[in-house]
Amino acid sequence: MACRSGFPAARTANLLAIEQAQVIGAMDKILVVDDDPHIREVVCFALQKAGYATVSAENGKQALDCFGREKPALVVLDILMPELDGTEVCRRLRAAPATAHVPILFVSSKDDEVDRIVGLELGGDDYVAKPFSPRELVARVKAILRRAAHRPGQAPQALSHGRLRLDLDRYEAHWNEQPVVLTLTEFGILRTLMERPGKVCSRDHLMNTAYELHKIVSDRTIDSHVRRVRAKFAALGADPVETLHGVGYRLGPCE
Repeated sequence: MACRSGFPAARTANLLAIEQAQVIGAMDKILVVDDDPHIREVVCFALQKAGYATVSAENGKQALDCFGREKPALVVLDILMPELDGTEVCRRLRAAPATAHVPILFVSSKDDEVDRIVGLELGGDDYVAKPFSPRELVARVKAILRRAAHRPGQAPQALSHGRLRLDLDRYEAHWNEQPVVLTLTEFGILRTLMERPGKVCSRDHLMNTAYELHKIVSDRTIDSHVRRVRAKFAALGADPVETLHGVGYRLGPCE
């Protein structure tokens, strides 16, 4: 079955409002990937009701094919699927510079904290466990996309510290003029540290700034994202983030 777009079979009065939103202007497109057709329909309908366009795929292979054609703004990605599971889809998207920045919201029946950490360390921006509230999922999608949205007139548009530079409009990071591809959440953490150079940011502060909905975010979640940031800069021989054990993190001299 090929990648599918459009509305679920169950149409209601909300359909008119969705179609009107499409006429008014282009909507963010969300790719929903799950091997359960009922879950795909529920998620697509909830997102469409909130004003998003959706496309769907029922396994990992279809998801990658669909992603290449549709260029979605965000991926809602199940972990346990046939063909390719969600973790492998995430790895492949994060491995390519052209797709590495696209936000990924993991959805899975595996609710153990270890599984959540693994998903986030692979590059996921957030995680929702099944069974979930469609309203919560939509709220998380909105929060992720809100962080990624360009805000005209926002100043400053760039942050620099030593060899490290962040372009806040393009969501791009550079070390000594070499690009470093970060996920949206990783970028948010590094931006928070750069806004307070030399000052310690507690994990709670990073949770409040990198996540707009942080009720399930744990200390280990933040640590996972920081480890990924460090690994990406380590490939360039850099280590911009310093750890103060038991306290939090701070931006180093970046020399």
